[in-house]
Parts: sequence; structure tokens; C-alpha cells
Amino acid sequence: MSLKNVLLTLLIGRSSPKPAPQSLMERLQNVEVTHDDSGKSGFQLTFEAGRSGSDSLMDTACHLSPQLRPFSRVVITITFNALPRVLMDGIITNIQYSPDSSGGSSTFTATGEDVSVMMDLEEKDVGHSGLSEYAIAGKIIRSYSYYGLIPQVIQPDSSETPEPMKRIPFQHATDLAYLNKIAKRFGYLFYIIPGPDPLTNTAYWGPPIRKGPPQKALSVNLGHVSNVVSINFAYNALSATKVSGKLHDIKSKKTIPVRTETSHRKTALVSEPALTSGLRSRTILTRYSGLTLAQAQSQAQGLTDSSVDNVATASGELDVLRYGNILQPRSLVDIRGAGYSNDGSWYVKKATHKIKQGEYRQSFILSREGMGSLTRRVVV
Repeated sequence: MSLKNVLLTLLIGRSSPKPAPQSLMERLQNVEVTHDDSGKSGFQLTFEAGRSGSDSLMDTACHLSPQLRPFSRVVITITFNALPRVLMDGIITNIQYSPDSSGGSSTFTATGEDVSVMMDLEEKDVGHSGLSEYAIAGKIIRSYSYYGLIPQVIQPDSSETPEPMKRIPFQHATDLAYLNKIAKRFGYLFYIIPGPDPLTNTAYWGPPIRKGPPQKALSVNLGHVSNVVSINFAYNALSATKVSGKLHDIKSKKTIPVRTETSHRKTALVSEPALTSGLRSRTILTRYSGLTLAQAQSQAQGLTDSSVDNVATASGELDVLRYGNILQPRSLVDIRGAGYSNDGSWYVKKATHKIKQGEYRQSFILSREGMGSLTRRVVV
């Protein structure tokens, strides 16, 4: 499949994915890929599935294709302006067939999730004696090297190694569920970034990435230079949360207060963060046991940090060809033309690619911790 300045290539197969045969590519109608920082990313391939010729007497060509079977691996690569990028490395988990019943064309749809779905198939009872959450994350990720996982694990400010005789971290869950559980303790995320090369993936366990150069700006209400088809801004005043709790410290045997007042997310994206703008905020009560003060404080801070991530959100759609680039998720982008409250830097939380013959659009969800731009100029 190709359109102006865009070439889509597809590797597909069970054990060793290979370029999809031409007969399959000719039937490909739509491609949709969604990247999300709060769960598994996914994809959907829609093929024309009409039956014609002697080869289709028994079944449709899609049903007979050995590539379009459950648990086949799919690698989708987009070459845009001569730059190849891996959009998805995933596993087919669902197939649907919609035969022609009203004069339209029959379709065959293969839906799947990124390779982290293979980490979610088996619940385990495993003790991780003498390992911190940081070390556990690296250990689990490295066990999936078959799927090309490259660990990128960020150590929390406090991730102490537990004393084996006092606390043994115990996993009663799938590897994916446990990675998400221990990430949540620190306001962290776990997700898979496809690439940089086909059949390789970066497994990221750490805080939202809020630094680095912003992508090409999203332009709103700027006449012929606007590159956003639609956009909507929202502010949730009940999201930002402080923590007030107590800890029975296992070392000193004393009860110690545990509190948070503001977010420690770096870098700040707004001039008016929700927790320091003078507005009211929610406070939750917590009680910790079996932890040191540093561990309890780190987990409380994680709750506060994650609570402010989605105070302000922006959702919309852009035309990739008009935008002139592909909006990358889990990184920063600037907005201009939406006024002081909404302009400035945003974190790209979710991005969905929608590709069909002659059209390439992306829907997106952006987030940040409040309102107000930090600069009067953005990168165009």
C-alpha cells in the first residue's frame, strides 16, 4: 500500500515473519495502529475478502492464507519522506469475517496487540527474593528476548533492595500485570516501543517521558497554516491528588507521617500546575507497612505524580500529509494558536494511525498537569 510520500510494508508469519505476498497486499484496504502509554498498543488490518476463481471454491483467500492465523506475528513499517519507521510489532489475537450481504464487499479483519500480549498469557506464582522493583522489571523483560525486547528500565528515586528475611516480593500474576503493578507504585508506566529495527522492540519501564525536543507544532485557528483537522481541550479539577498517610517503620518501630504536597514530574510543562495554582485539590489517606520511610514516601509521591498527568487533556485528529510528519506518542509536542491557556508543550499520551488508499490521518490524546504556556514561541 502506498500514497504520496508514504510507503507501507508488512512482515507477517508464525515463527519467522516474512514480507507479505503481493496477493495479500493487493487485498489490504485499511490499516489502523494505536499506541497508548497506559496499556497494550494494538493494530487492525482490513482486507477485501471476496471469493472469485477456482482457488476460492473452498474458502476465501484470506481464510486460506497461512499468514492470517491467530498468533501470527505482524511487523508494520511506514516509510514517510524516505524515513522508515516501525509502527507496530504485534501478534494477531482475533480474526473477523464479514461476508457481503448488501451489495458491498466482503471483508476479513485481523486484530492484534503488541508483543507484550505474550507476557500476559500465563499467571505465575514467583518469589523475587532480594530484588528491588527496578531489578525485577529488568529480570522479567530480559526473559522475553525472543521477541526482540531491549530493556529500558529507569530506577526510581527510592527502590531499595528488600531484606530477604523481612520482605520477599511475590508475584501472583502474569508478567505483564506484575510489571504494571510495580510500575504504578512509583507513578511509572510500562509499554513497548516498536523498533528501531524490524523484529526489535524497546521495553520501557519508567516515568512518562517529559523531556527532549518537541515535535513539529500542532497549529490551530491559523488559517491556511493550520494542520489540525479537529481538537478539543478539557480540564479535570478532580484529578490532582495529595497524599496524607502514616507508616509503621520496620526499622525504627515508630509511626511516621507520609505526605505529598506537589508533583515531582520533570520537566514542568505549564505555568499554572494544578497543585500549585491556588485551586483546591483532593487528598487521600493511606497507610503503609512493611516498608522503609523512603519506600513509602516514594510510593506516595508516585500516586500524586500520576494524578496530575491528566489534569488537562487535548484530543483531536490531524492529516499526516498536511502536518508533514508522523506524530510520535510518548513524547512532547507544542500547540500554537489555541490561546495562552492551551498553547505550549503537551505530552502525547495516545496516537492512532488510520491509513487507507489516498489518506493517512492520526487521532491523538495529549495531556499535562495544568494550564498556561511557558513560552511565547513554539517550534514550527
